[in-house]
Amino acid sequence: MVSPLFASFARHAIDADGIRINVRTAGDGPPVLLLHGYPQTHSIWHLVAPRLAETNTVVLTDLRGYGDSDKPPSDAGHTPYSKRAMAHDQRLVMQELGFKRFAVVGHDRGGRVAHRLALDHPQAVSALAVLDIVPTRHAYQHADADFGRGYYHWFFLTAGNDIPERLIGGDPEFWIRARMGARHHGGTPFDPAAQAEYVRCFSNPAAIHASCEDYRAAGSIDLVHDEEDATADRRITAPLLALWGEHSFVGRHYDVRSAWSEYAEDVRGAALPCDHYLPEEAPDETVDHLRAFLTALHWA
Repeated sequence: MVSPLFASFARHAIDADGIRINVRTAGDGPPVLLLHGYPQTHSIWHLVAPRLAETNTVVLTDLRGYGDSDKPPSDAGHTPYSKRAMAHDQRLVMQELGFKRFAVVGHDRGGRVAHRLALDHPQAVSALAVLDIVPTRHAYQHADADFGRGYYHWFFLTAGNDIPERLIGGDPEFWIRARMGARHHGGTPFDPAAQAEYVRCFSNPAAIHASCEDYRAAGSIDLVHDEEDATADRRITAPLLALWGEHSFVGRHYDVRSAWSEYAEDVRGAALPCDHYLPEEAPDETVDHLRAFLTALHWA
């Protein structure tokens, strides 16, 4: 079925080493991969992707565990939901579409997958944009009481014994609408069709479990990988654009450019007039910054 949000986009189901990834594509020109966050799907880009497709080949995916992509079983070490495994999926998707080198833009969890993609496959990533995040390792290293209150879901979702799965599963629509509503500040309202998609996909118990595994991996195996990179002084070599909401927790609690400068060689960035959901709250500003960034790199 063609989503009314992406009527002009072709839909694909691409096999990434046995994991089926839901993909949409449109446009022509230099390729750019857009990755969503929690608890969204690729639908978060519905106001951004069609405009970027005027100048670029745009690829939208649902991360493994989310949306209409596969939700593989996990293990005791949460390895299937490590950002390394999720990044591997995305590289294979782009290869299958014929793109050996591409730009990648990630919001929230998608930004963490994009970060890992740029580290593990620097030959594939021409440019990286991360939306409203600082590096996972940096966030944990600087966690305090304010972090615990603002990002309580990082700890709640990692709880064992199926506690978050059972509690969220009791009313997934409430969880999504409440969580998103708490992190919206002015700007464009959430589109009802997009929110309906988030609710539809997240109402699947397998999606709730997979997303918890994503967060469990972030607090365990992902940190191991991040420490290995730090010890080896591996940094992102692709140009990096950081965008954040001036009203978001990230914007209010971190020096975002400085944080990313510890992990990347070439960092630029800006705050946008919104909270956490930049592609939905501030789509015009998001498009303007991404288009300027991608165009400058293309003609450099």
